[in-house]
Amino acid sequence: MNQDELKKAAALAALEEIRALAAGAVIGVGTGSTVNHFIDALAGSGIRGAVSSSEASARRLAAHGIPLVSLDEIGAGMMPVYVDGADEIDPGFNMLKGGGGALTREKIVAAAARRFICICDASKKVATLGRFPLPVEVIPMARVQVAHAITRLTGGVPRWREGFVTDNGNHILDVSGLTIDDPRTLESDLNQIAGVVTNGLFARRGADVLLLATASGVERSERLEIVP
Repeated sequence: MNQDELKKAAALAALEEIRALAAGAVIGVGTGSTVNHFIDALAGSGIRGAVSSSEASARRLAAHGIPLVSLDEIGAGMMPVYVDGADEIDPGFNMLKGGGGALTREKIVAAAARRFICICDASKKVATLGRFPLPVEVIPMARVQVAHAITRLTGGVPRWREGFVTDNGNHILDVSGLTIDDPRTLESDLNQIAGVVTNGLFARRGADVLLLATASGVERSERLEIVP
């Protein structure tokens, strides 16, 4: 199978996964090429609606007639599941996300869900995060200041994603040259830099289930221990 076929296989596996979890419920939906396959398969799934992590996903959901729901309309802890992809995922189910620039809203919706299902193809499974540049969403006026602070903190090389503006009106710095051995600590330390909105490490709220599409089928695994 080619990579697009693998993405579709992971998305269809997620659809089967949510049938028992989310029948008649509102679910969270992420952003990206793999999630697009999931959205395309959602029509007729029995869900009541979806909370979208991006304007792009919202448009795709609406095109399929799937009702859009805001987080404010859902009671705390009432969203059973969030489905999203990853740019990288390590053996501890820590993820690096944000290649599509939706990391802040993705992090918000993920935090509201009781269960996070990550769907991706086998190329995204890594031993250590950092091969893919780490996106950091920043307030535009602080972009240069934040870039210097990131270099001092990490030794990495921040590059402005020029010409791109997030759904929140902010800029993205993509940080290369990192080997992320302690993603939870780095996630917190980056978020303490003045001007940072958030970063693309999903370690404090990592995935609960991984559906990994391989040439021999979709492999399902669960995180064994939830770290508080």
